[in-house]
Amino acid sequence: MEFKLNINDRFNKQLPADPVLENTRRQVKEACFSYVIPKTPSNPSLIHVSPEMLNHLGLTKEDSNTKDFLNIVTGAQVIPGTRPYAMCYAGHQFGNWAGQLGDGRAINLAEIKHNNTHWTLQLKGAGETPYSRSADGLAVLRSSIREYLCSEAMYHLGVPTTRALSLALSGDQVLRDVMYNGNPEYEKGAIVARVAPSFLRFGSYEIFPSRGDDKTLKTLVDFTIKTHYSHLGTPSKEVYIAFFNEVVNKSMDMVIHWQRVGFVHGVMNTDNMSILGLTIDYGPYGWLEGYDHTWTPNTTDSTHKRYRYGTQPQVVLWNLYQLANAIYPLINEAEPFETILNAYTSDVQVAYLKMMRSKLGLQHEEKKDAILVDELESILQLSETDMTIFFRNLANLKKAETEDWLPVLKDAFYRPTEISDRIKQRWSNWFLTYGERLSSEALTDEERKTHMNRINPKYVLRNYMAQLAIDDADKGNYDLIDELFNLLKHPYNEQPQLEKWFAKRPEWARHKVGCSMLSCSS
Repeated sequence: MEFKLNINDRFNKQLPADPVLENTRRQVKEACFSYVIPKTPSNPSLIHVSPEMLNHLGLTKEDSNTKDFLNIVTGAQVIPGTRPYAMCYAGHQFGNWAGQLGDGRAINLAEIKHNNTHWTLQLKGAGETPYSRSADGLAVLRSSIREYLCSEAMYHLGVPTTRALSLALSGDQVLRDVMYNGNPEYEKGAIVARVAPSFLRFGSYEIFPSRGDDKTLKTLVDFTIKTHYSHLGTPSKEVYIAFFNEVVNKSMDMVIHWQRVGFVHGVMNTDNMSILGLTIDYGPYGWLEGYDHTWTPNTTDSTHKRYRYGTQPQVVLWNLYQLANAIYPLINEAEPFETILNAYTSDVQVAYLKMMRSKLGLQHEEKKDAILVDELESILQLSETDMTIFFRNLANLKKAETEDWLPVLKDAFYRPTEISDRIKQRWSNWFLTYGERLSSEALTDEERKTHMNRINPKYVLRNYMAQLAIDDADKGNYDLIDELFNLLKHPYNEQPQLEKWFAKRPEWARHKVGCSMLSCSS
């Protein structure tokens, strides 16, 4: 079977579901999306394809080697019987209402159904849309590599996320000001084909009540429930409340996973919050190197640090309040929302402590666990300790040897010679308490290590690793992209042949652009 025919079988030829309306004006009103045609790239070429996503979509490696596949995932060819579209939404950005935003550089190509699973295939960086404002709708290789690698890495870490199918060059040059400092340069243009059950965001719902358009709001919420939350029943007042409650729980689950692996999103605006509780829009993200609750990877947020690591669960709550305000017109009662949101406040604290217990290898609860965790987090920040290495190596500590903690954990300290005697004493006191706590656990040292190594990854996509891949790719060498892609498919495995990636951030990367902080164009 020719790939052209095969892909037409896999992709749903139907237009987006009946209730979702279309409008092609810049200020899109009473509509959820606009039809748009991707820009034809000048000389497209594939860099990498995810075998797992090919399989999920019912495609094969042979399919991905065809010209039809290349043309489709770069926007050079529209799948017959489909009409690509860009979505309309609004949002709060850094706490301020921004009005209409929309998919400025994302275009939905088709709805895919395979093995009873629904997917939306979307191109990022495939050209201008009615929501691009003064932008070009394109993406560069640098940001595209980061999105492609990270979305797949997050999936294998067990974090709810959108996925990536392919990474490709467009053959075009794109002008970008990396640090927004008035020094734009031309970079290689690239396109990521990304996949998710839906790319609907909180902002998709916020836009309608801001315009007094309750009719389209109801249309979209009903469509969302019927398509993605059908188990809740036929849309009604009670179902709307249940729907909101599920979104709250999914969002909480997502952010607790972020905290578990040390991921910092960087731009937690309401237009970057998925209605399915998925990590979406990989821009200036980063992983904690030195454990620091105040760290954010986003240069735009460097002053106020609204989206720093330590506040991510609270920011999710703030965003959920905005979603509650958006769908309130369908219910006209504040109490159900208040009850759910108040529950989040306490539930997220319980979930966070449960997660931290698991990272410490504690199987049962004790009242003083919160104190143990608080003291640990305090000392971790005093001595600039690498989060990933600390928790991974902590599993090697024997119950009966916690007083001899330094040899096991010294590799996690960035500047061990600068740790004062006072801080060392706090570490010793903490390990004494931790050892006593472990003595109350039934697991053996080996059993505890096994459990901890399923929770604490050995390998994450540190920014310097991504930057090395970007530097090589700029020279036309994509081997490191493939190496990191395969490394991060097994983040909890030892992988001794790739042990070089289980290391602290090199000192040269401490303040290097792309390795420490990044702009939203990253």
